[in-house]
Amino acid sequence: MLSSALHCLHPSSSSLSRQLVHLQPHMEPSGPVETTIRTKLTQALKPEHLEVINESHMHAMPPGSKSHFRVLVASPQFEGLSLLQRHRLVNETLRDELSTCVHVLAIQAKTPQQWSSNPSLAKSPACLGGSKHDNTVAEKLKAGRE
Repeated sequence: MLSSALHCLHPSSSSLSRQLVHLQPHMEPSGPVETTIRTKLTQALKPEHLEVINESHMHAMPPGSKSHFRVLVASPQFEGLSLLQRHRLVNETLRDELSTCVHVLAIQAKTPQQWSSNPSLAKSPACLGGSKHDNTVAEKLKAGRE
C-alpha cells in the first residue's frame, strides 16, 4: 500500500517517457498522479484516444490538489462490453490510485466507433458537496444533521 501511495507521488521516469509518446500536443501531464493514470490506462487498454483531466480545482480542495479526475478512454478493448464492464475495467486498472490518492474518478469509456461518431468530453456538474463556489455548504451540513 505504501509503495502505491509513493507511486502516486513519483511515477517511474521510464513510464513517463513511454507515456509522452501517446499524448496529444495540447495534453501535457500536469503532475505525477495524472501521469500515472495516463500511463496505466495506456498500458492496460491501448486506447485510440485518451484524455485525463484534473478537476480538483472545481472542488473545495487546497490549491494544487490532485485527487479529482475525469478520464475519457476510447479503446478497442471496450468492444462488446457493457458500460458497467468498461467502468469496472478502468477502475481495476487504477485500483491502487483509487485506494490511495484519487478521491473521485469520472469515467467516459467509449469504443473507437462511439468516439468517432461523438468526439466530445462530457462536462462535470458543479460540485454540491463542498464546492468552493457554493456559499451554502455550512447550511447544507447543518440541515443534514437535523
